[in-house]
Formats: sequence, C-alpha cells, structure tokens
Amino acid sequence: MDKLERLFKLRSLFDGRRSPITLSTLAERMECSPATAKRAIRELRSLFDAPLVYDKAQGGYRLAPIDGESRVELPGLWFGAEELASLVTLRELLARLEPGLLGEALAPLARRLERLLSHRSLGLTEAARRIRLISQQARAPGPSFGAVAKAVLSRRTLTFRYSSRVDDRVADRTVSPQRLTRYRGCWYLDAWCHDREGLRTFSLECVDGARTQVERARNIPDADLDAHYADAYGIFAGPATHTAVLRIAPHRARWVADENWHPRQSGSFGSDGSYELHVPYGRPDELILDISRLGPDIEVIGPAELRKDVAKRLREASAIYRRGRGVLVSRTTRLERNLR
Repeated sequence: MDKLERLFKLRSLFDGRRSPITLSTLAERMECSPATAKRAIRELRSLFDAPLVYDKAQGGYRLAPIDGESRVELPGLWFGAEELASLVTLRELLARLEPGLLGEALAPLARRLERLLSHRSLGLTEAARRIRLISQQARAPGPSFGAVAKAVLSRRTLTFRYSSRVDDRVADRTVSPQRLTRYRGCWYLDAWCHDREGLRTFSLECVDGARTQVERARNIPDADLDAHYADAYGIFAGPATHTAVLRIAPHRARWVADENWHPRQSGSFGSDGSYELHVPYGRPDELILDISRLGPDIEVIGPAELRKDVAKRLREASAIYRRGRGVLVSRTTRLERNLR
C-alpha cells in the first residue's frame, strides 16, 4: 500500500464515525506499523486540515465536529484548478520534448508524472483526455527563443534585429535583457534598450539573429521593473497614471465582475444590476482593445480621453461595414509603434 492509498484508507476508517479508534486498531486495519499509522494521521491533518483529535479519556483518535458535522470530506480529486492545469500542461510539455539531453534528463520526471496521473486513488486517469487547455491566438516564440533565454539567465547584453509586424521596418537593437514574460499565450522580452535609453518590451517572434555579448547586462531592480510593467494595464503598460471607470451592462455584469483585469482593480454593482469597474492603466492601447471586445455591453465613463479614443475606434469599425466588403484600411496603432 503506497502513501496515497494509505491516506485514503485512513480517511475511510473515520468517514462518518463518531467513536474513537485506537492507534493499534488503525495500524491493524491499514496493515502498517503504529508509527506509520501515526505519521499518516499527521499527514491527513496537515495536508487536508482533517479535524482528527486524540481523545485521552477513551484512548483513541476521533473526528472533532465542525459546523455540526463529523465528516472529513476528501474528494477523489485532490487538486485545485490551477494545480490540475499545471499537471496537464507539464504532461503536454514533456510529451513534446524531442530526444536529446533535456529529454533524457527529464525522462524520470515524465515517468513519475505518468504514474501520478494514472494513480487510481486520485481519479486523474482521464485527465489528459478530458481536460483541454486552449492558448487562443498564441504565437510561436520564433527561432531566437533559446539565445534570448540564455542572455536573460546569464545576465549578458543581447543584440538582435527587430522586425515590425506592421510595416516591415527593421532595426538593430542592443539591450540588457531583464525578464522573459509569457502573456496570453505569447512570449515577450522585457529589456533595457540601449538604443532608446529606456525599458521596452519585444515580441519574441519578431526577434531575429539574437546573439549574446560578452558585456554584462545592466540590472534594473525588481521593484523598478514591477513598477514599470506590473503597475498598470496590459503587457505594454508602463506605470499607471490613470484609472479607467467602466460601466458594464446588467446582463453582462456578473461575467465581468468575476474577471481579473488588473490586480488592483475595484468594482461595485449598481441598483440597476450594472457593474462599475475601476482599472489602473498607463498606455491605453491594450485596454482599448479589451473594452472594444465587449461592444455595446460596456461604456467608458472616464477619463474623457479614454472615452474619446474608444468611441473613435468603434466609429472606425462601424465605417468599415457601412462601406462594404474589402475596404479595410491599414493603420498603425500606438501599441504597434511601441513594438518597433
């Protein structure tokens, strides 16, 4: 009997029972030593908050009532949503590894993961077939991912050629790489750009010919990176300088209220069932895109400049359909110019 089976067995012995069980009885029924049974009790307490207490008067262990109940509910699936997603993701990534040094090094991990997913007590045997992880609109990181990652970790400067997806403009860049970021299924490089003398974000699929240099990279303190990249809205945000006030229509309000737009967002429901969402932002480009996806179900209350920009974008979209098919006009947004 392995550890997981032993914990499930211990759970079953207490499930619905109110009278104490002696340690020797537990060890006998679990087919283990008293020391092992005692260790399993500690693990059941620490891992699953099982309310097991020792009753000195009766010389045994029993369940302490919680809210009038004396049951320890340990569902067959012990993982939360994020843990389960991580398990399935890790399995998919390991399965994609081509034969090589890394594949050989991680082979034991892959085998252990397969044994874990197939363990009958966990109820995960169908996980790989029944759980889908969709990376919508994800872009491949391009051929320079390895060189960029090496420069980030070795703390060396990096040179590369950067191509704009909008107008095919090409520029050579020298940067001090700071962080690799995976955002909405795509990879980005956060770096200090020596050519622009400031922090910039680069889409990795647009990076070509990346080469690590001998010069040490300029280190930007984590607090400064967080202030620049994590303070406001989106991947190209910069420091938060404004707060968007967004009104969500009642029929869509409960959906949006459960969404995480920003770590420091706030919101409240109105008497009519609408939802008012407050979101910090710096550059408005990505926020405008996310506002636009809700169409008539959202209204920008403020600031006035953001309301004006969203209205302009919606008018331009509407004009396309008024003109008819095949009349899309190419234009460069501020967000796209930031990528150059």
